[in-house]
Amino acid sequence: MLGTAVINPPPTDAPVLQGLWDSVRAGQEQLLLSPYLPASCAFLMHVTLCAPFLVLDVLGSVCQRVRSWRIEAGSPPSLRRWYDCFGRLLYRYLTTVLPATALFQTALRSPTFPVQAPSCWQLFVQVFACFLLFDALFFIWHLSMHRFSWLYRKIHQHHHQHHIPFALAAQDASSAELLSQLLLALTSAWVVGCHPLSEVVFHILNTWLAVEDHCGYNLPWALHRLLPCMGGAPYHQAHHSLHSGNYAPYFTHWDKLFGTYYS
Repeated sequence: MLGTAVINPPPTDAPVLQGLWDSVRAGQEQLLLSPYLPASCAFLMHVTLCAPFLVLDVLGSVCQRVRSWRIEAGSPPSLRRWYDCFGRLLYRYLTTVLPATALFQTALRSPTFPVQAPSCWQLFVQVFACFLLFDALFFIWHLSMHRFSWLYRKIHQHHHQHHIPFALAAQDASSAELLSQLLLALTSAWVVGCHPLSEVVFHILNTWLAVEDHCGYNLPWALHRLLPCMGGAPYHQAHHSLHSGNYAPYFTHWDKLFGTYYS
């Protein structure tokens, strides 16, 4: 039956996605099955998506237009802060996140990939479901870290050293918190039953939104300006300034429901 499925895969209404998925499976399947891939890609993706904001921070020292987009007055973070933050992230990924997520992937990851790519609609539904689930799980975890002093001191306090965050600081947290964030994202995709292609899209968008939330800029093209259900950088920067409220990572409905929303 498996051989038949491989030879005659079911038709898909997304030939572009099918062609992309076939090319990925044909050349990179062994790499995709590596248990070290998720953590490695998470780190590289985070650093890559932070690069445009590093450029903005450099331009902010000489360009008034860029400074006008900053949520808080004052100079953007220095290159020294970026360098120190990068060193802390690299150390925690190598010593904690990489080995721990490799164990998680070995236990839960299927040893094979599906032949058929998802349709465009399936991809959208799966990614959106992942965001809703991750947003709810992270809200509960984030609220718990603030409500229980032991959790705050041992796990979350390091992240709040940044009263005015910047893009790379989105993952500047204790090893336990950094690992919990990645495991929540992996668990969300696993519970939803994502196709690997949908999971990749979710992780890319999830990383981008986390970076944008911490960037320190209220950009004219930011997603929260288009979708009022999302908080964006001003919403999350209020959390860092107040050390309270706005616990959900992206959407605002949980904070409004539980009375922890600050505009």
